[in-house]
Amino acid sequence: MDHDLESLLRSLRVWDPEVTELRRFDPADAPGEPLALFTDWFAEAVSAGQAEPHTVSLATVDAEGLPDVRTVMLHGADAAGWSFATHDTSRKGRQLAARPAAALGFYWPVLGRQVRLRGPVTRAAAAEGAADLHARSTGALAAALVGRQSEVLGSAEELAERSEAAWEQAAAEPEAPAPTWTLYRLDPVEAEFFQGDPRRRHVRLRYRREPDTWVRELLWP
Repeated sequence: MDHDLESLLRSLRVWDPEVTELRRFDPADAPGEPLALFTDWFAEAVSAGQAEPHTVSLATVDAEGLPDVRTVMLHGADAAGWSFATHDTSRKGRQLAARPAAALGFYWPVLGRQVRLRGPVTRAAAAEGAADLHARSTGALAAALVGRQSEVLGSAEELAERSEAAWEQAAAEPEAPAPTWTLYRLDPVEAEFFQGDPRRRHVRLRYRREPDTWVRELLWP
């Protein structure tokens, strides 16, 4: 295959009106804390038909200060923070153990919206993490039981064999423990809500946590 990357990039447009609805967002009407606005925006993304709106980019930093980013699934959001899960032995698990802070980035192109969060990360209690895992699908449990996330894989056959055994165990033992599977929570100190505008006058509302309140401020696009 011979593709011209530059030509492909120049042929693309952001927020095609045929598939994107850039809604009006007045920050003056926003609630006083970010969780309520996130919940509203998430519900609107689901209603608008956004594919996999619960997927989110997770950024962490390694011991040398080099950043990593990958896509994970949001498991929940409440007063304790935004939750996601992974093996504590994975690359991101090890990075969070060494530097327990992260950033999350949601992008919902059907509405031209982004939400960015950053703050410290803590581990949920093991029992809470297990309950979260066992409330999910057989496939989710099977994937957790495979384990060894981020380790070097010797062959595709080795993965297939281990995965098949994990699927059988998950089907037979829906409460099977996955000891390294961990639920994490990011408690934001900053939360930014971005609404795209067709005239490029994008609205950026940042919530910044102070000791007893959230400060709201607009940012230049």
